[in-house]
Amino acid sequence: MSEKKKVSVLAGFKAFLMRGNVVDLAVAVVIGAAFTNIVNSVVKGIISPVIGAVGTQSLDGYKSCLKSPCGVGANGQPTGVEILWGSVLNATLTFVITAAVVYFLMVLPMSKYLAKQEARRKAKEGVQETMEITELEVLKEIRDTLVAQRTNGGGSAGPGGSRDAF
Repeated sequence: MSEKKKVSVLAGFKAFLMRGNVVDLAVAVVIGAAFTNIVNSVVKGIISPVIGAVGTQSLDGYKSCLKSPCGVGANGQPTGVEILWGSVLNATLTFVITAAVVYFLMVLPMSKYLAKQEARRKAKEGVQETMEITELEVLKEIRDTLVAQRTNGGGSAGPGGSRDAF
């Protein structure tokens, strides 16, 4: 591989890494990992005990036996076929709580903020557009007045100048 190709590959890789969306994605992964620990703590420390007040302390304990005998054999191996629906329920609750917290604490406020910023930007553009239209109308009126003066032969040429200097 030539030196030129190595440089272009490295330059391309650097450009890829420095793109905004790659950096945003990396930040999101790091924050998401930290946020997952918080949500897991809430589920294990608050939600699971509340649900456990009705049944067991751990949702992982909820299961159903499809093929008997279910349990642990003498050799330490599980026997029978169990459906561990408590683990699925625990994971589902964790997902729903995570999604709710992300939506209500991050997405919804950010959407409202961006909507306000967009409204401000549109209002500002509307004011600028009005000013531009007003300036354009004034310039048209000046042009029309000058054209009318030319056709009527009115107006003076000014000191030392010609009327047809335009």
